[in-house]
Amino acid sequence: MSGYGPMLERITRVPGVRGAMVVSVYDGLMVSAHLVEGVRGAALAALAASLAQRVGRVLEAAGAGQPAFWHLHASAGGILAVAAPDDLLVVAVTAPDVNAGLVRLELLRAAEAVT
Repeated sequence: MSGYGPMLERITRVPGVRGAMVVSVYDGLMVSAHLVEGVRGAALAALAASLAQRVGRVLEAAGAGQPAFWHLHASAGGILAVAAPDDLLVVAVTAPDVNAGLVRLELLRAAEAVT
């Protein structure tokens, strides 16, 4: 487990969180991950990076700056992401009934710890 392991483990302790990872925004690769079995980490990392780039371009065009947090909610779960230094994202994949506010707080704490 990398130096990000304890930080990701704290995120996954939130009930309903299926996994957490640190992802490079520009190449969509996982830097570190703590995932339950069945979560396709590489695909999730690529999706999160792609969404972050696209949402970033849209918000820049609208004059709103870069996204600091986003939440994609679907019927079977969700993806939450927070921007971190060095062009990284801290991402959580969740069940549909997760406390998104608590996950967001943990993601923000984790993003502050990324160095």
